[in-house]
Amino acid sequence: MSEATVDEQSTSKGLDASGNEIDFSDFEESYYKPGEVQEILKEYDKSLKGIEEGQVVRGRILRITEKEVIVDVNFKSEGIIPVSEFKNVAEFKPGDEIDVFLEQVEDSEGQIILSKSRADFLKVWDRIYQSFEDKETVEGRLVRRIKGGVVVDLFGVDAFLPGSQIDLRQIPDMDAIIGQTFRFRVIKVNKARRNIVVSRRVILEEDRSAMREKILTELDKGQIREGTVKNITDFGAFIDLGGVDGLLHITDMSWGRVNHPSEIVAIGDKLKIKVLDFNDNKERISLGLKQLSEHPWKGIEDKFPEGSRVRGKVVSITDYGAFMELEKGIEGLIHISEMSWTQHIKHPSKIVGIGDIVEAVVLKIDKDNQKISLGFKQLEPDPWERVPGEFPIGTVVKGKVRNIAAFGAFVELKEGVDGLIHISDMSWTKKINHPGEMLKKGDAVEVKVLDIDPEKRRISLGIKQLSEDPWENLAKEYLVGRDVAECEVARILDRGIVVNCSADVEGFIPLNQLGQETSHPSRIYKVGDITPAKVIEFDLEGRKIVLSVTEYFKDKDVALWTDYCAQYPVKPAAESKSGRGRSKKADAEKASEAPAEVAEAASAPQTPTEAPVAEGNSEVKSEE
Repeated sequence: MSEATVDEQSTSKGLDASGNEIDFSDFEESYYKPGEVQEILKEYDKSLKGIEEGQVVRGRILRITEKEVIVDVNFKSEGIIPVSEFKNVAEFKPGDEIDVFLEQVEDSEGQIILSKSRADFLKVWDRIYQSFEDKETVEGRLVRRIKGGVVVDLFGVDAFLPGSQIDLRQIPDMDAIIGQTFRFRVIKVNKARRNIVVSRRVILEEDRSAMREKILTELDKGQIREGTVKNITDFGAFIDLGGVDGLLHITDMSWGRVNHPSEIVAIGDKLKIKVLDFNDNKERISLGLKQLSEHPWKGIEDKFPEGSRVRGKVVSITDYGAFMELEKGIEGLIHISEMSWTQHIKHPSKIVGIGDIVEAVVLKIDKDNQKISLGFKQLEPDPWERVPGEFPIGTVVKGKVRNIAAFGAFVELKEGVDGLIHISDMSWTKKINHPGEMLKKGDAVEVKVLDIDPEKRRISLGIKQLSEDPWENLAKEYLVGRDVAECEVARILDRGIVVNCSADVEGFIPLNQLGQETSHPSRIYKVGDITPAKVIEFDLEGRKIVLSVTEYFKDKDVALWTDYCAQYPVKPAAESKSGRGRSKKADAEKASEAPAEVAEAASAPQTPTEAPVAEGNSEVKSEE
């Protein structure tokens, strides 16, 4: 074979991208003129020189599809870049030149795999790394939220801003800052993972520290400064003065009533406040807001003179009254006793509610203690002013029992005016243990006015005074030694029994005058039993009649006493409650034996006190 022939054969062959030999002789003979294939192969070889995987090369956009951008990098095939790698693909068009990163020269389909994001990253990596090393401040724009923080566009590449590094305090609405540009500090880099972490908080803390030093040198009591509400608690709000925090206590927010600081301020509010005090190191700074305005109690006597009518809002209710706000910082107390002349108010909430706009009368002003006494009832005339004239002492009037207490009964004479019938003024002759024995709520009753005390608003009434005192006549009727044949047991006490000597007269038989020895009267009697007795004492001054069963039978026939004991035997202690006792025959036999055992020489009738008694201790308690 000639030398020329060898050269022609060698030039008509080439190598593909994988190094395999390709014979172009057939193509040359069919499609190209002699020598054209060699020229094409030379150009192709040039295009392969300098293109290696892992490099950034220049490319031209050929076309843009829905998912891909086709780029020509002057290689035998076109490169493909996903649309997702373009921050805004709409900004690009066919013909634009861009820098791309060559990830793979040829994939299984013979296409070049390119990356724009990696090219962008590599282009700015040196700059980012230098900023990291030198702790320089860089600017970036917040692009979008992701889990745990925000993506920041830093020199055209994505950096991560953790949520904790966005600000000095938690951001309530992170979406509101998306799109804004801030200064950042690169705090972490990893080239292999293309990981960049930035922080805004670091810069803010440095700025805050510098401002703090400046503020602390300038801070002084009485200064008026501007601050931002940083945090709110139940007791106040913390104000950022620009590097140093101060406390605006709830009591220094307003001259008026503040239930919670959130009623006055909100997080993020910018306020003008006054420096009230601070410690030696200026670590605790007390601030005031209300001190920027004049004290509302200045000239209070001129604003609300005593006796004047005022209007205000009910802001608080307690068990003892209601507080009414006259203006911001000025409140007055309407005591429960000053709410009505006529109504008996159990709680102020029965009259007013929180938020009600009401009218009242200024009763008293205590400027030193910042207290104002107000009244509702003073808006109307006092009904007690006319009471002495309407109900003079000695007048007999009718009223309705409004309430009953242990010591007496209250009778309403007219609306808002009550009088008291004390328990001692209900009966001349009967001992009333409770007013309920004679009266009940709602009863209409006739009474006599005994006394009036307008200052204390008290009227004393009596029922027994409607009739004359009968005890002068009773002294003649119930002479000592008189027999009272039928005494009805009205009440049984530990020390004796109370009996009705007549319909209106009560007497008392002591335990030792019952004729039979017993530990308790209930072992012999029950309410309603009838027993004879003799008057042994009449106390006119003490209004008391004392009787005795013993003395009654002392001068009577023994048979009468025997019959009496049979009728009212002493019941055993265990049976006295149930009413079961021994048979009447057994008790009669027991009682009949008494006179023979203790008979006197003159055979005088045996006294009932000497009758045998049943053994045992009483377990029955009296009514009192």
